[in-house]
Amino acid sequence: MNLVVVEPVKRRHCADCRQGPLPLHILEYNAPRCLDCADLGHLVLLPRGDAALTRRAREGSSLWAVVVRHNKRRKRYERQGLLVEEAALARAESACLADAEARSRRRDRDAARRAAEDVTFTASFTAAVLALFPGCPPGRAHAVAAHTSQRGSGRVGRSAAGRALDEAAVTAAVRASVRHVDTPYDALLMAGIPRHEARARVSAAAEEVLTGWRIVPGAS
Repeated sequence: MNLVVVEPVKRRHCADCRQGPLPLHILEYNAPRCLDCADLGHLVLLPRGDAALTRRAREGSSLWAVVVRHNKRRKRYERQGLLVEEAALARAESACLADAEARSRRRDRDAARRAAEDVTFTASFTAAVLALFPGCPPGRAHAVAAHTSQRGSGRVGRSAAGRALDEAAVTAAVRASVRHVDTPYDALLMAGIPRHEARARVSAAAEEVLTGWRIVPGAS
């Protein structure tokens, strides 16, 4: 179980020594206590952002704690970094400097591999779009695939169903494109129309485009 230290949004004072406002505190029995009173005052803050440094500092520190801050908009606590022993951080920094070049080359190789995978997957998704919608212009099919399969986007193309080229997922991606490009959906949103109502208004127009794209070009 991890020790958790809070970066408070509101002003807090230590329940023991009354010091405050506290930049960081730990909750014990629902009461805030400063790091010194919690016997964590000798630790130093390592902000998030460098995965290799964080991993090495954590592994080398006999005592460490996760630092979190409450995100009011997302209604959850989010990690801000770690508190680790200063000596462990110094050793981790030295180790990272020693193999920085090797890690940089590995990152470059990984980036090239991911880029190649993305090109292959976009081509596969494009083919899946054209198989379901043979009347869709090829350039448009590629644009749909590139948009929905963008790595880290959270769009349907990156879902498990999308990666499996599931028919429902491919159709959902095409329908979303038609909604935005071929109907006044975006204009309705900008006019303040609620999303579900805007979708209902353009549904018939979107389905008309999809129906036309399902027809094989030149078929009688």
